[in-house]
Amino acid sequence: MSTSGLPLPTDAELPADATRILGKLPPLNVFRAVAGIPAALRPFLQLGGALLAGEHLTAAERELAILRVAHLTEAAYERHQHEQLARLAGLTQSEIDATTLEHPSRQLGPDHALICQATDEITASVRLADHTLALVRARWGDPGARELILVVAYYNMVSRFLESARVPLEDQDLLGQGFPRPS
Repeated sequence: MSTSGLPLPTDAELPADATRILGKLPPLNVFRAVAGIPAALRPFLQLGGALLAGEHLTAAERELAILRVAHLTEAAYERHQHEQLARLAGLTQSEIDATTLEHPSRQLGPDHALICQATDEITASVRLADHTLALVRARWGDPGARELILVVAYYNMVSRFLESARVPLEDQDLLGQGFPRPS
């Protein structure tokens, strides 16, 4: 038996600060759903924004990791939104599709394959294998390793929230013009 999701809060149900923040963002249901926890909205957006503007992974590398998380967690909302952003970041449709394969490394270059391997391990086992961590550190350095781990961890949290709350997908694509930038 399927249960309907948690209702998205209306502007009338939110504090003025939350509605002000929402007014500066694309009208995505994920933001409105998180606004239902007003104290969490700004920190959620700040961490997400910091990861989207990361310094050590390219936008394509980051989006590849997020798409792999979305696939592994069966998060359709996250998958749909980040497929748009992945295309903007320069990933090909073949690379995007590879994130849904049991063995994406067979379709991806070495760096992208390593990102998927690390994402798989963090998502399924919580902890990277020592060998994988060593490979990630060798490729992106310690700052890049931290960034990749936090991107994967954050988007695992996001996918679990979206799926458990049953946040509905918008009727139209709202991210085709670019990455949301909270102010």
